[in-house]
Amino acid sequence: MSKTVLIVEDEQAIADSIAYALRTDGFTPRHVTLGEQALAVLRSEAAPQLVVLDIGLPDMSGLEVCRRLRQFSEVPVIFLTARSDEIDRIVGLEIGADDYVTKPFSPRELVARIRVILRRAGAAPAPAPARFELRAPEAKVLFHGQPLDLTRYEYLLLKTLLEHPGHVLSRAQLMARVWSAAPDTLERTVDAHVKSLRAKLRAIDAQADPIHTHRGLGYSLAGA
Repeated sequence: MSKTVLIVEDEQAIADSIAYALRTDGFTPRHVTLGEQALAVLRSEAAPQLVVLDIGLPDMSGLEVCRRLRQFSEVPVIFLTARSDEIDRIVGLEIGADDYVTKPFSPRELVARIRVILRRAGAAPAPAPARFELRAPEAKVLFHGQPLDLTRYEYLLLKTLLEHPGHVLSRAQLMARVWSAAPDTLERTVDAHVKSLRAKLRAIDAQADPIHTHRGLGYSLAGA
C-alpha cells in the first residue's frame, strides 16, 4: 500500500517537484500551503505517514506547526528552509523534527531521506529481554537482562521457583529441593533467603515483586 507524504509548502513549483519525485518513487503526495491546513489534515483519520514541512509559511512558522503537531502526533517531519543557520537546524531538531533540508535541494535526495526515515519509523522495536533468564549450565540467572549476583542457596532457591512458575511451594518443599545437603537447616532460612532475593531483584527494578508470599502455605513466583 502506497504511503502518503504531506507536503506543506507555499511555493507551488517546489511542491510540484517534490510531488513528482514522490509519485515516481511510489509514494502518494498530498499538498497544502498553510500551517493550519496541515494541522487539520494531520488530525484527520487519513493522516499521512510523513510530513515535508517548509519553515517559511504564510500563516505561521513551520516551527510552530511542528510544536503544535507534537502535542498530538509523532509522525516523522522533515523541515525545508531557505536558511542554513546552525541555530535554525538545532531548534528544528529539538522541537521534534527528524531531518532538515536546505533549499535548493535535490527532490530525489529528499525522497531518499524520506525512505530512510519511514524505514526507521516502521522497524519493529527490539524485543525486551525476558524478565528472567535461567542459564543452568552457568549457574546464573538474569533479571531484565542483567545477571544477578547470587549466593549458592539464593541461586538454587530462585532456580526452583523458576522451574515451577505460579506453583505454591511450601517451606518444606523448598528445604527438600534447595537445602537437601544441609538437613539441619531451619525452615526460617527460606524466609531469610527470599528476603535477600527480593532486595537483589529490586536493586534492578525498584517496582519488582515477583516472589509472592502465601501465608501459611509458602512461596510462588509469578509467571516468568
